Amino acid sequence: MRLDHVSYACAPDQLAEVVQRIGSDLGAPFTDGGIHPNFGTRNFILPLADGTYVEVVAALDHPAADKAPFGQAVRRRTQEGGGWLCWVVAVDDIAAVEGRLGRASVRGHRVRPDGTDLRWRQIGVQGVLDDPQLPYFVQWDAGVEHPSRLGSDVRLASLEICGDSAVLEAWLDSEQDPLSDASIAWVDCEDQGLVACNFLTPRGFVRID
Repeated sequence: MRLDHVSYACAPDQLAEVVQRIGSDLGAPFTDGGIHPNFGTRNFILPLADGTYVEVVAALDHPAADKAPFGQAVRRRTQEGGGWLCWVVAVDDIAAVEGRLGRASVRGHRVRPDGTDLRWRQIGVQGVLDDPQLPYFVQWDAGVEHPSRLGSDVRLASLEICGDSAVLEAWLDSEQDPLSDASIAWVDCEDQGLVACNFLTPRGFVRID
């Protein structure tokens, strides 16, 4: 179990502005990640130095965005004003998570502008809808080039999360820290969820809320 990526939600007409703003703050460029046809969303991604990445994602005017839990989560966060949506952990055996949660994972894929088709399975987005402090789980298909493949000089140092560490441990079914070199800073606030991400960049420390 390890941190895979963090997601920031915005409206489709704000994608360019948000990508430019966060990329400028971090001193690294985003690339067009393509459309998730199963979820009715599209994203831009910024690879990080530690095998993770930042995703800026928007829900499109598409029926899948209303039906798929991920599209629903992106749209709801956008209606709330946009911002950090969730964090995601990668697992090597998603069948074990399926057994623990008592439901099947769903297939996801997106085609990058260069034609590369990225495929994976994910589970737990409904948990994010119910309790935004929780991550969902992903397992990439064998042979897939992970979106972090190009890397950068930017490293995710920590996540600021409003919530309950005991609830998180129960959800992960583990006391193992899924963030590897990063860490979770628990903060007090009104609404539970991912509050901010802290990065180490060539320019120094950057906090994005």
